[in-house]
Amino acid sequence: MKVKEIRDMTADELRVKLDDLEKEFFELRKVKTTGKLENPLRLRTIRREVACVKTILNERK
Repeated sequence: MKVKEIRDMTADELRVKLDDLEKEFFELRKVKTTGKLENPLRLRTIRREVACVKTILNERK
């Protein structure tokens, strides 16, 4: 997701997006421990999106 798209979201939408990303990240970490993760780069992209969403939420405070 692009930064501009994230900035256009409301604070409530950002919180929901953050929850979804954290759940997905947790699930992917579980799959990684079993050794069956097909796309390991997805972990990095989710981690970066979480950081971006958190940064934008903090900027709006």
